[in-house]
Amino acid sequence: MNDESTSFRPARGRVRRRVLRPAVVLPLLGSLAVCAAPFPAAATPNSGAAVAGSPADPPKLPLIPPALSSSTAACTKPSKVRVDAVPWAQQSLNLARAGRYSQGAGVLVGVVDTGVSPQAPLLAGRVQASGSAAQDCVGHGTFLAGLVAAAPAPGGGFSGVAPRARVIGARGTDTFGTASASRVAEGIEAVVAAGAKIVVVSAALPAPSTALTSAVSAAQAHDVLVIAPAAPDTRPSGSGQDEGAAPTAYWPAAADGVLSVVDTDIDGGRSQGAVPVPGHADLAAPGYGITGIGPSGTGVYVANGPSVAAAFVAGAAALVRAQRPTLSARETADRLRASAAHAEVPLLDPAAALSMVLPSAAPAVGQDDTAVRLPGPGPRSDVVRRAGLLAGAGLLVAVGVAAAAALARARRKRRSAGHGPA
Repeated sequence: MNDESTSFRPARGRVRRRVLRPAVVLPLLGSLAVCAAPFPAAATPNSGAAVAGSPADPPKLPLIPPALSSSTAACTKPSKVRVDAVPWAQQSLNLARAGRYSQGAGVLVGVVDTGVSPQAPLLAGRVQASGSAAQDCVGHGTFLAGLVAAAPAPGGGFSGVAPRARVIGARGTDTFGTASASRVAEGIEAVVAAGAKIVVVSAALPAPSTALTSAVSAAQAHDVLVIAPAAPDTRPSGSGQDEGAAPTAYWPAAADGVLSVVDTDIDGGRSQGAVPVPGHADLAAPGYGITGIGPSGTGVYVANGPSVAAAFVAGAAALVRAQRPTLSARETADRLRASAAHAEVPLLDPAAALSMVLPSAAPAVGQDDTAVRLPGPGPRSDVVRRAGLLAGAGLLVAVGVAAAAALARARRKRRSAGHGPA
């Protein structure tokens, strides 16, 4: 997880733990997937390569790190790699189908991370930045913003989940990518004040703070959906923590009402070495070997971790809020969970979230859903009663007439037999 580049390789094995149509599976099993193999240990930091390459000698994709290794490290360099294929994550999420229902138009998404560069070509004209967030030295915030809202790449296969949404970036870290509770709180407050309806936070902090919990509560009071990773992208270097000292929760994901997200790889599981998720996560989404954009240039990068998965969920939330603007933030989160594919942690399914018909209300407490209740008898009509009386009277008259006719026939028989009048 800490190496600086990885390879563009064909996918191997099955794709996630859900059934995919052949139109999706076949390209994934061909040459359209990225980063099915672990990162090579001897890769050169921020190295680049052309698109061309055989499976035996695939091009190297530079890694977007969640933070720079030190304050002396250079900013992330432009990538020289261009990938024309549709990345495996976008195929697995079936974004082509989701885009028929919604593309996120009119929704503003806040990205609280290392900043978001307005110079990123695929975000041109749809980015605003709070304060110094327009300078993204690390590139991680721009990468997440691209997963949320990048326009389709000309001649390429990459695009964001909600390509017509807008993005506002805010710093939740220092210049080099180190997050703190106070900075994350300030970032959340800034994007909410600017009108964001969805906020994705990249940080997973080991402890809460009053400022952070207050910022999350204020966002929810403004009907803003906050989305955060259920664990950090990497283990803190030199922390000295053993398994027994590991945090029991990460913040702000552990706060009430925050949608917590965990990452999956191309096989639907988590990669080796991923930071364990303590307790609960609401949704899972692609988060390993993910292709995306950087802060400058037209080349692509790769990134990993739960924060990357959280960006996909934020993009899906933008699709839902654009399609169903009357839904609240909580109802949007409920819809994403209810429509997710069944798994140990439900798998995000943007197209289902947009197309599935969900129950409008829960049944009343104690109501037996299996009972069949027939309607009671309606009031009796006077017309029906009068018709019954007339029918009865008619029957009596008919019986009387028949009896009189029978008696007359009997008398005629006796006369004809010579008995004379009766």
